[in-house]
Amino acid sequence: MALQLGSIVLVGAGNMGGAMLSGWLKNGVPGASVTVVDPSPSEAMRAMMSDAGATHVTALPNGASADILFLAVKPQLMDAVLPPLKPVVGASTVVVSVAAGKTLSSMQIHLGDGAMVRAMPNTPAMIGRGVTGAYANDKVSAAQRDAVHALLKVSGPVEWVSSEADIDAVTAVSGSGPAYVFYLVECMAEAGRKAGLPADLAMRLARETVSGAGELLHQSTEDASRLRQNVTSPGGTTAAALSVLVADDGMQPLFDKAIEAARSRAEELGR
Repeated sequence: MALQLGSIVLVGAGNMGGAMLSGWLKNGVPGASVTVVDPSPSEAMRAMMSDAGATHVTALPNGASADILFLAVKPQLMDAVLPPLKPVVGASTVVVSVAAGKTLSSMQIHLGDGAMVRAMPNTPAMIGRGVTGAYANDKVSAAQRDAVHALLKVSGPVEWVSSEADIDAVTAVSGSGPAYVFYLVECMAEAGRKAGLPADLAMRLARETVSGAGELLHQSTEDASRLRQNVTSPGGTTAAALSVLVADDGMQPLFDKAIEAARSRAEELGR
């Protein structure tokens, strides 16, 4: 059944914006209700918009309006992109931004003091397996929040936070998190190489182990600590490795420092 969310203007059809648009169209958002603003979308994106009946423009025409204005542009472009969008924002418009570090107040300078949502998806959203943290200001109505939730959840679960400051922590944990997992694969593969395995075999083993463990975690009702315990035999090889990883100078303090560094940087970007 088609999702009736009103008129949607998507600004930016790159990796994240394009993934969101693809998810919307696959999940029942009528193409005719979507206008995409992008100066140079890919050929695949042009074809998808054309097939779905979505409108593509390089700049919004005079008189354009939106029930939902979805901003999927790079943070460093926001100050240039936002001023021409001011006429699109009306009393019934909710603005949604997925630009890391850009605060609602920085957007309000250009778009006015209206209903706004700041969201932080992560890159697995591109395959429908992401997770998004979101914050809505007090101008967002229940109906607007439901509409935004419906758009965001096409790429995975949506977790709403009660404070905009929490989005910086969300950015540090899940927004940047896929890079930490990819680096874990690199480290495991390199350690395997140093243990005597051919480099390509070590990488295949590490890659499949991490992706498989992630899928097991996804499908299991047990929490991560229980799954870890299930695989750890007392006195065995896993326990030997974990004795290093859970030591006082092991992974937890490193992750504490890494997450705090990312959170602090997200906060700096918003100033």
